[in-house]
Order: sequence, then structure tokens, then C-alpha cells
Amino acid sequence: MTSDTTPAQQTPPGARTMPDKPTVDGLEDVWGQVWKERGTYMFDRERALQLPREQVFAIDTPPPTASGSLHVGHVFSYTHTDCMARYQRMQGREVFYPIGWDDNGLPTERRVQNYYGVRGDATKPYIENYTPPLEGAEGKSVKAADQQPIGRKNFIELCDVLTVKDEETFEALFRRLGISVDWNVQYRTIDERSRAVAQQAFLRNLKRGEAYQQEAPGLWDVTFQTAVAQAELEARDYPGAYHRVAFHTSDGENVYIETTRPELLPACVALIAHPDDERYQPLFGTKVKSPLFDVEIPVLAHPSAEMDKGAGIAMCCTFGDLTDVQWWRELQLPTRSIITRNGRITGELPEWIAGGPGEQLFADELATKTTFTARENVVKALIASGDLDGEPKKTQRKANFFEKGDKPLEIVTSRQWYIRNGGRDKDLQSALVARGNEIDWHPAFMQSRYTNWIEGLNGDWLISRQRFFGVPFPIWYPLDANGEADYDNPIVPDESELPIDPQGQAPKGYDESQRGRAGGFIADPDVMDTWATSSLSPQIATGWPIADGKAHKSDPELFDKIFPMDMRPQGHDIIRTWLFATVVRAHHENGTVPWKNTAISGWILDPDRKKMSKSKGNAQTPEDVVREFGADAVRYWAASGRLGTDAAYDTGQMKVGRRLAMKVLNASKFALMTPPVTPDADAAPTVEALLPHVTQPLDVSLLTALRDVVENATKSFETWDYTRSLELTETFFWAFCDDYIELVKERANNRDGAFDEAESASARAAVRIALDVLLRLFAPFLPYATEEVWSWQHAESVHRATWPTRDELASLPDGDPLVLTAVSQALAGVRRAKSEAKLGMRAEVTAMTLAGPAAALAAATKGEADLRAAGRISAMTSVEEETENGVLLVRDTELLAPPPKVKN
Repeated sequence: MTSDTTPAQQTPPGARTMPDKPTVDGLEDVWGQVWKERGTYMFDRERALQLPREQVFAIDTPPPTASGSLHVGHVFSYTHTDCMARYQRMQGREVFYPIGWDDNGLPTERRVQNYYGVRGDATKPYIENYTPPLEGAEGKSVKAADQQPIGRKNFIELCDVLTVKDEETFEALFRRLGISVDWNVQYRTIDERSRAVAQQAFLRNLKRGEAYQQEAPGLWDVTFQTAVAQAELEARDYPGAYHRVAFHTSDGENVYIETTRPELLPACVALIAHPDDERYQPLFGTKVKSPLFDVEIPVLAHPSAEMDKGAGIAMCCTFGDLTDVQWWRELQLPTRSIITRNGRITGELPEWIAGGPGEQLFADELATKTTFTARENVVKALIASGDLDGEPKKTQRKANFFEKGDKPLEIVTSRQWYIRNGGRDKDLQSALVARGNEIDWHPAFMQSRYTNWIEGLNGDWLISRQRFFGVPFPIWYPLDANGEADYDNPIVPDESELPIDPQGQAPKGYDESQRGRAGGFIADPDVMDTWATSSLSPQIATGWPIADGKAHKSDPELFDKIFPMDMRPQGHDIIRTWLFATVVRAHHENGTVPWKNTAISGWILDPDRKKMSKSKGNAQTPEDVVREFGADAVRYWAASGRLGTDAAYDTGQMKVGRRLAMKVLNASKFALMTPPVTPDADAAPTVEALLPHVTQPLDVSLLTALRDVVENATKSFETWDYTRSLELTETFFWAFCDDYIELVKERANNRDGAFDEAESASARAAVRIALDVLLRLFAPFLPYATEEVWSWQHAESVHRATWPTRDELASLPDGDPLVLTAVSQALAGVRRAKSEAKLGMRAEVTAMTLAGPAAALAAATKGEADLRAAGRISAMTSVEEETENGVLLVRDTELLAPPPKVKN
């Protein structure tokens, strides 16, 4: 400030100097650093432990997948959560708002493979000071054949290095966006504590019988060489062809089936038709022989067979799809698997084919071939044998894909770990559905997605993965004298030893020389699915105690205080995975729900109304738009989208948000540049001190309306409708700027002494009160602009100020909201008349008629002095008449243009 600063412009002690030309540009750098230095959003653990539970608000923040870059969908949903966190903080609650990074799992491994040009190979030795062949091959998909195979430990080290880099980038963006997490409370799903939590929870699941191992058919991704859970499936159209193939009865008749997978003929174990299908009822209980291989196959009935699909009878193979698994299990059929983990046909001759007519065909044309080549070769053989009826008919079949995969999944028999989730236990299923009723869902209709998912499960949760970068199962298996593993009696560590890596540590009672030797042990080779760790995010973040032996940041006091947590925010697409899995873990381990509320965000849609995602390649990265429009503008766009509702990616809405943030700065500057309410007033008087000065009807009308806005904006936040709170505040703000400020500008400044001091003081006080309240109402949405303005009058942060309440304005005299409405309508009519006459707003109104209902005219009369001053009206008459919607109309205006400005 210059030396001739007026009292109105003086900066209160500890506050920042008001700039000559406020701008939103650069506010992120200024305030981001201040918040960091001051610890503005730090969680006060000691205070939390002293407070009643309802005065602490704990958020189970989603840990984003640290594999590449964030997209605008993250900005959308994290802004929603942050608005609620900021509101709760201003309500005086101690907000526990941690941040985690979901860095283990397949997405990370894929990124490392492409970034460094490597792939993990458990057979390769560890190389000290390893240098990968590539560095930063981002955007290029390096083919598997071109990836350098490296040992498990080297691969894990590269995963660890790259995820840390990504997390640093993510943190910088979140900080710039103004996400008010406590950056001192961070975790990684691969860090020591997370591994210990996941392993301890698993061991307890195992001890109680909630976790079990089983060798059974399961979905398998041949590209990533890992099992896949039901929740990770994605049904897609896949080109195929129906082949009409003849099986042979004992009396020489043909039974035709139609299949898209003729290569599975060697794995056929039965033909299945509906029990009511009269065409096949005579065949039930008989046997037919398969073409080419001449293997006897029973013909059986099952109610899930579809009479109107294809020939109405289907072959059951082990295993072509999930229906085959169902039939195999329920009809107790034999297992004749031929597809191996690499997606190829087994190289070993199946014993049920050996010695038969198809032995040579299998050995020459099928063994070790891909399913595609095997299919071609079987079709050729069927044509040659006459067992293919007609030409194959092209079709688009539905196939299951891993949500991140490119090839259809196969069903392979393997040994895997499961956690019981109600898929095979109706009592547990009912209990987990009931848990959903203990949670408040926002919006409420999302609960049905949770319930429908549980009721549609057909198996337990598969939690093991055949990958590298994950939490290892803390299990070894003893080897007998023949070197065979005893899977039924695993070696389990004590909880105090956790976390452990069984691949690099020997169990108690053994030494490393006994690994893989008869009489020794082997380690479980698998790691946990990433959801098996992130489903424990509430326990990881809140300090769930880990057994004695290692500290692992356990915090029993805090855990007892804030678990279950208050809020789980997330997208609706992962209700079936993250949300449900977290409920399962808390149900098993804690006998409760993990949180009281869940807030479900919608998707961000691209211009074609498709979900934006990194995997689809249509995701927008947010860094550029945050820098172009400003964080407040991007947050405004995000906060304009309601929970549970998909929203379009709209830079136009961001421009609106930027304009709003700029208006907050400029309108605030005007308000604070008016003279002090009284000559001896404090530089930053409180609302309480200002209220007694508000005496004029127009000013009282403004604050009466604002009092209602405060009440309704608060109700909206309490019902999780923050968007409505923003709408109410924004609507009032623009009326405050465009109408009220213009109306009282002359009275507030009173340069020519036309108003007495009390009238001027009333306007100045009302402007300052409205600004104070509006800044606090806007603070959760526009943290930078509001903090900047607040700092012109306060040393402390607006984000630690008290949320406004209706009681705060309780001492306001009784006012009529219609006064502000009526006077604003009249001023709008005057402006319109001047615009239509192509005159500036400084033109004088020498005569006009104000027409409208008596009540509106009476209300306008209470603000007539401000109307005359703002509209430059020297003569005005009123006419009572009914008008549309009761709006005041300005007619018969006579205007006098202002004299032209004289150039110097």
C-alpha cells in the first residue's frame, strides 16, 4: 500500500496487503506453500482423542492407482470429497483425512513393463545395480517378445522406483487442486505397514476358516498369466462362428450341437439339454460318441440349458465358459482339461484320447497349439470326416475379458486362495446384504447395486494372483520325503513376524538350504490381489493394531476412536470391488461396517457420452486445465456435478468457475475499499460487531435473504447435496454483486454527503457482513479465491473459520426479503430502458413510471433512495396494477444523456 492509504484500506495486523489488481493467477503457488508451512489441514490427534466421537470426522480416502497419470475423473470425485472435508472442518470437527496410494498390482506391473522394457521372470537371478534397457517408454506398448526378462527382485525394485515417481506427481497435482488431505498421514499399499495389515488380516481369516485354498477351475488371463476374480470381469463382443457338429448315437443317428469353440471337442464331458425339451428326452441317460475322438459322452438334463438357443443341446467341456463350470460342479462330471495357463493346448496326450482314432490328430494338430490354431485344425478335420454340417456361421459372441486385458479369458484348473464372501453361503450372503442397511448411501439408490451384486455372486472372492508386485501370502508348505508339497498343512508364521516375504525368508525351524528340497519347504508363490490390500484401507489408515514385535505405526487409541469411519467416497463402478470387499473384511475382522456413510460419484463422460478412463484411452489429464483455468475453476466444474450422476467433461463450465472466482476477488475489493463503518471501527470488525449498524430496510432485506441462504446451504451439506449449497450461494452472490452492490454504492461511499452517517454505516456494515458470510459459504468450493480475500482482513485461514449459521444473524431486525427483490427489479428495468435507448448507465432518468402490485411497490419504496441514486432518477411515479409474476415494470422513461467528457 502507498503512504496515503485511507483507513478503509488499512491492512489489519497479520493480514496480507490487498493487491491493486486482484487475479486468480498464481494463487495456487502462494497459498499451497502457506498451507503447507502452517499445517492448515493437519489432523490434531490429541484433540481428536479428547473430543466426543461425533466431533471427529474420519474419511476413508480412495488410494488412486499409482500407474501413470491421473485423469479428470479423479479431479471430479476427489473434489466432491474435499468439499465435504472442508465443510466438516469449518463445523469445528477434527477431520481425519489421510491419503493412500494403491501402488501394488497388475496396473503397476504393466506400466513398468512398458516404461522400462522388462518383464518379471522368477527363474532369473538377481542382478546388482541393474540398469533396464529403456527409461520412460511412456505411451509405447513394448511387446512381450521385446521385453527383457529379469528376476523377481529386480522387477519389484523397478516397480517400487516408478510408483514413487508417480506418487510424487500425483501429490503435486492434488496439492495444486487444493485437496485438503493431511499430507503427514500417507500410506502405500505396498509399504511395510500395509503388508503387515494385509498379512495379519489374511492369517486371521485363515484361522477362522474365512480364507481357504482350493484347486478348482477359475478364470485365467493368458496374457498376464494370472487368475481373475468375478468382480474384474468385463463382457465384450468377440468375433466367432457357430459350427454345427455331429455326435453319434449307438444306432448310427447324429445328434447336432452348435458351438463357437470346436477346439474343445477333446475336453467334452457331456451333452446337456433342458429336461423339458421333448426333442432330447429320449436321449437322457444314454451315451453318444464324440466326432474325431470317439469318446463316449453322456447326454444329461439341466434346467439352465436353453431350448431356443442354437440346437437346444450343448456340449459341456472342461472348461469353455462359466456355464460349463456350473454343469460340471452340479452334475459331478469328470475333469478333462486341455487348455494350459499359457492359453495353448496341453502338450501331453490325454489318457481318455490315447489309443483312440483321434490320438494322432491330437498329437500332430492340437498339442501345444494356440486355441486359434487348434480351432482351425479341428474344423479342417471335421470337414474331412463329414461331421461338420454346413459352413460355419459368423457371429459376435459374448466373451469374458479381464477388465484390463485384450484377450478372452480361459478357464484353467489351478490352486488359488479365496475369502468367503457369500457366493456359496446364503447365511453369509444375507449378513452382508444386511451390512448394507447399516450404511447411509448417498445417493440412496446406489445401495441396490451393492445388494444386486451380492445376490448375483456364484463363488467366493478369489484373492490370489500369479504376479510379482503385491503382498505375498505369508505361507510355506512342507515337502515330504518325495519332495511333494503338503498343501493341506501349510506352515504359518506368528503374527509378530509380519510382514514377511516367504520367497526370501525361511520359516521357523528351517533354514534357507532346505528350500525346495525333500523334507524341506517351498514358499507360496502367489501375491494377494490388489483389492485384498486396499479393502483394508480403513484399518491401514486408522492404526489398526499389528501384533507385538514391530510397531508398524499401530495406534490402538486412534483406531478405537475413529473406526468405523464416517465416510467412504468412491465411484459407482467399484461398488462391487472396493466397497463390497471392504465391507467383507470389516464384517469378518471387526464384526461391523467400516464406515457410516458412503458417497458415490458418477463418471466423467467424453463427448460421445462414454466413460473416460485411462484403459479406454479417452481420458483427459487434468494438469493443463488446472493451469489454464485455475484450480478454483476446475473445482467449480466438479462440484457442479451431483453425487451418483455422470457428468460431461466441460471446459465451458470451468470458464464460468474462473469468472466466479474473479468476481469474488473484485467484489470483495470493492466491499473492503469502502470507508470503515464508523471512524473508530476496527480494520476487521466481526459480524457480531457490525450487525447493530444495519438499520436500513434494503440492507436488512439483503441479510434476511442471506440468513435463509445460510440455513438452506447448511441443510444441503448435511444431506450430502453440496451442489445445491453451491447453487444457493452462487445465485445469492451474483444478486449481491449485480443488484445490491450497485444499489448501495452511492450510499456506502457517500462522497457528496447525500445520506446521513447512519444510513451510510448501515450499507457498509451490510456489505461487510455479506462478504464475510459468503466467503465462508464459498470456501469449500473455491479455496484459493476465498483464502486470498479472507487474508486481506484476517491473519488466520478462512478454512479454519467457523461455518456461518442462521443464529449468527439472529440479532438482525425483522426484514422483508421482498424489498431487495423489488428494488432490484426496478433497477433492472431502468438499466433495460437505458440500453434500449443506446445510452450509458450514467444517463439521467428525468421521468419514469414504476408499475406493479401494491405490495411490490411498497417494498420498492423502502429502498427508493438507493434506487434513485443507483439509477440516476430525478423523477418517478408509481402505478398500482397487476403484472405478470408480480414483477415491477419500468415504463414511460425520459432520459437525458450525460454531457460528453471533455478531453484534456
